[in-house]
Amino acid sequence: MEDGLRDRLYREASASPAGIVHLGLGAFFRAHGAIYIAEAMAKSGGDWGITGVSLQSPGTRDRLRPQGWAYTALELGPEGEKPQVVSVLREVLVAPEDRQAVLDAMAAPQVKIVSLTVTEKGYCHEPSTGRLNREHPDIRHDLAEPLPKTAPGFLVRGLQARRAAGLRPFTVLCCDNLPENGHVVRGVVLELARLIDPALADWIEAEGAFPSTMVDRIVPATSPTDLNRLEALTGARDEAPVMHEPFRQWVVEDRFVDDARPDLASVGVQMVEDVTPFEHMKLRMLNGTHSSLAYLGYLAGYETIADTVADPDFSAFVRGLWQGEIIPALTPPPGVDLAAYADALHERYANPAIRHRTWQIAMDGSQKLPQRILGTIAEARAAGRAVPGLTLAVAAWMRYVSGRDEAGQVIEVKDPLAPRLAELWQEEPARTVQGFLALAEVFPPVLREDAGFADDLTAALSGLVEKGARAMIRERANG
Repeated sequence: MEDGLRDRLYREASASPAGIVHLGLGAFFRAHGAIYIAEAMAKSGGDWGITGVSLQSPGTRDRLRPQGWAYTALELGPEGEKPQVVSVLREVLVAPEDRQAVLDAMAAPQVKIVSLTVTEKGYCHEPSTGRLNREHPDIRHDLAEPLPKTAPGFLVRGLQARRAAGLRPFTVLCCDNLPENGHVVRGVVLELARLIDPALADWIEAEGAFPSTMVDRIVPATSPTDLNRLEALTGARDEAPVMHEPFRQWVVEDRFVDDARPDLASVGVQMVEDVTPFEHMKLRMLNGTHSSLAYLGYLAGYETIADTVADPDFSAFVRGLWQGEIIPALTPPPGVDLAAYADALHERYANPAIRHRTWQIAMDGSQKLPQRILGTIAEARAAGRAVPGLTLAVAAWMRYVSGRDEAGQVIEVKDPLAPRLAELWQEEPARTVQGFLALAEVFPPVLREDAGFADDLTAALSGLVEKGARAMIRERANG
């Protein structure tokens, strides 16, 4: 080790081969799935080390390499902080630097699983339909060139390489917040593969496995202050730590190619036949209210979710969302009390040690709202149930992506549709709503064609413009 790294966190990297390639090596996976896999290896053995792949930039690779690929996961609980060094990574590749190296890693005989956390937009699909967006510029590239840019492109070309080598396919394990995520990714992969090589698509369809999963752990962004605090706590400098809450959950459909997988059940992963009830519960009760609080809380001037729910009106508002609008549309998973789950979520949101910023959750709303909020609204309206709180949350998203906050200050909106969304904002709320509802990529036909929903959304947006988020929250929470 170099002298300048003497006080840097370091672990000698394991020489054992990687059994998993993970696309999209962000903070969430390193604070969730990677820890489960490390624990499963420690308990039951197996060569399940991870080759991480950064699909965009070298930052994560460059911070981890001097540490032997090890990093600290810091649990942030109300009663204190608990560090854990995680040493499950074998190396990290950067796709834009060497796309062939990524394909070679996926085609290695010892690799049995390719997992992904690439966010909703990373699948290059239409969120309202689940179909591949064939006009996406990177998908068009992946159709024309053998070295891909997108996550679906890497999956298809990696499977193509395995088939050419006479190997079994790897299991594709999606860990992103998509409803029936395995089904969605399977559909996107098969559609892309069929455009490239119909025989390849037939092989993937017959031999591959795409289990759906549900993942849950709040992982706030790491700040420079966190790095300094962790160094003081542990005595070693870690340039790539992750922060996380104590709670964690991973539900996985037990369908893997040749049943090849780590012993995840031994460390608390719920291996099930059907993950759908768990997905719907989490996407709508956690992610749906997280997004609602993020847009409304940001407009009201709150920096974090904990700050937001500390406001009694926001606390009452989110409890009203669960009790009156979300839970009535759900079938609980076996053995789960949804009211108790809501109470536990509120407690997690209120954890003062978790600085989960509203702007972080607000990112990529055009990709998140269909599965987090709009599905619940559509089902409720079909059943004749009112959803004023969720409708207000959609209006708050529209207000947020206008690019200006309530004080007229510029907002940096991070969304793949950001330029189009900003152009849709009009002085007259009814015209704004009309423009947004025309977005087929976001709103399903049942809502685009629902005049009553358009009227309710216009009223909510008018209230936000005239009175502001705080006043509207107070009205909805107490009304």
